[in-house]
Amino acid sequence: MFLRIRLVASPAQRYLSTSQARCAGHNKWTKIKQKKGANDASKSATYSRATQDILVAARTGGGVDPSKNTVLAVVLKRLKAQDVPKDNIAKALAKVNDLTPRQFVFIPTLPFEAAKVKSSGDTTTYEVIACNSVGMIIECATDNSNRTVKALREILNTRSARMAPVGFMFQRRGIVTVGMDKGDDFDDRLDAVAEMALLNGAVDFEELPMESESQSQVKFYCETSELSELTNALTQEPSVTLIGSELVYNPLEKTQVSDEDDEVLEELIQTVEAHDDVVRVSTTL
Repeated sequence: MFLRIRLVASPAQRYLSTSQARCAGHNKWTKIKQKKGANDASKSATYSRATQDILVAARTGGGVDPSKNTVLAVVLKRLKAQDVPKDNIAKALAKVNDLTPRQFVFIPTLPFEAAKVKSSGDTTTYEVIACNSVGMIIECATDNSNRTVKALREILNTRSARMAPVGFMFQRRGIVTVGMDKGDDFDDRLDAVAEMALLNGAVDFEELPMESESQSQVKFYCETSELSELTNALTQEPSVTLIGSELVYNPLEKTQVSDEDDEVLEELIQTVEAHDDVVRVSTTL
């Protein structure tokens, strides 16, 4: 008797890996998109803020001619360095006095054709108390104050803040910031510039903490009515570089807050500053 044996070939075994596939390219692209999105948002905020800065500077200095308005000239120089598009600047200049099409505003090395716009808008300040102790003044440029107030209240109400009179906690002042090259004769040059500034409306000055080994920054303070004169005088000084000229709300006293409130306030200020109508936020921090 014979025993039949049937041989069956078993299929080759395959082993599956459950480890996560590497997607280095995908992850890199995600990071690039996130970074690009953040950069785009930052640029958008800068462009929006540029319009408000020009409006305030033009009104503060008395016109859209930078050869006669030093405050505006300083702002335009800064915006050029930030690569703000010429069209954005032209539209902002046009807003001040509703300039007609084809009217040109000439700026040294930077000509802009002003476009016609509907309205010049209004500049308004809102007083706010945050975390029951911190004073805030929010400066806005808007063509619809009702819309702006509504948007600000929505931001404030969810972040331990509300509108309340806090103007007594601040002093309105003009500030001109200049840069001066360091060197062996720096103290002598600073004394000379300070003396000249005091003769042209400055009431005080301070040297800021040094950020560069080659240049120091100095802030000169003045009454609001003296800002244009002081700015013009410092512009003529060959040993300084004009960095900024603006009207600000200076706190009379600084407010101390807890670490918890500090986090809330930081998020509040960032959110308010990101609003399109907001020009500047001053606090007692």
